[in-house]
Amino acid sequence: MNISDLNGHFPILVAEDDPIARKILEKTLTKEGHEVVSVENGRKAFDLFKERFFPIILTDWMMPEMDGIELCRAVRNHQASGYVFVIILTSKDSKGDIVTGLNSGADDYVQKPFNPAELKARIKTCLRILELERSLKEANENIRILSITDPLTKSYNRGYITECLPKEINRAIRYKRSLSLVLCDIDHFKKVNDTYGHPSGDHVLIEFVNSIKQSIRQDLDWIARYGGEEFLIVLPETGPEGAYILAERLRNSISKRKFIFQEKAFNITCSFGISGFDSATSDENISSESLINAADHYLYQCKLEGRNRVKAGYVGKTQSAIFNDKRLLFNHQ
Repeated sequence: MNISDLNGHFPILVAEDDPIARKILEKTLTKEGHEVVSVENGRKAFDLFKERFFPIILTDWMMPEMDGIELCRAVRNHQASGYVFVIILTSKDSKGDIVTGLNSGADDYVQKPFNPAELKARIKTCLRILELERSLKEANENIRILSITDPLTKSYNRGYITECLPKEINRAIRYKRSLSLVLCDIDHFKKVNDTYGHPSGDHVLIEFVNSIKQSIRQDLDWIARYGGEEFLIVLPETGPEGAYILAERLRNSISKRKFIFQEKAFNITCSFGISGFDSATSDENISSESLINAADHYLYQCKLEGRNRVKAGYVGKTQSAIFNDKRLLFNHQ
């Protein structure tokens, strides 16, 4: 679980070997509305923490198997999904002991026997820090999304293609899967802008992307703006045959659709160039450049032959003749 998924809810993990003290801690924290999970030693606490993320850990110092200092160090060395605020409960009161506890990675400490009001106050301080961390993570995530998103169409941008397409290719090769790209272009888009105005052109781009998003698989396929009126659709686990079927369906539906903006109605058509590979039958290293270049080649052929077409083919060593001979595996006219 990630801290951003907690929705204002911060469960507390308690590690305390004294059953009476453990019960008092549970009762005190539960009364304040917290979810509390308690165990009797540091080893059990750390095993539980590895299975489930707890943003707050309240641990006794002296415990069997793994004490609070060892637990704190283990938590700090563990790759967690968010910051963990650790409070040590201790009967030790020397400055040296307190420094040892804080140097082990603890954020705060509470003297035993604890005062309930003091414990509640320290937990509130902890919650403020965790809320600030969550707000910062959300702000950073919003910035990240803006950096990879085309502001007009809300599709991904060229930066996202550069970052993520190689990962998709490597994943397909590693797991012996298929992958296809669909490079699509709105035919004579300049004429739309010149005839109906740039706001109409923007409307077409937005609606075009929305149509594609509704036709592709959520959380698997994705679309990015490649340039002007060109868009790249990435289809993991899909060969050129399946990509062709999708593109032909899109081509047909878009060509029949009336686009209406400010009481002006008009039609558009699109061309689609498709490239793909099946790593189960191809032993050649596939690159982003080779796939995009092949898709661009087929898109160019569509334009030469009159637009409003779909052309597709394989790339890769075992299917190279299809591309090198400029013969198409599929060809809609």
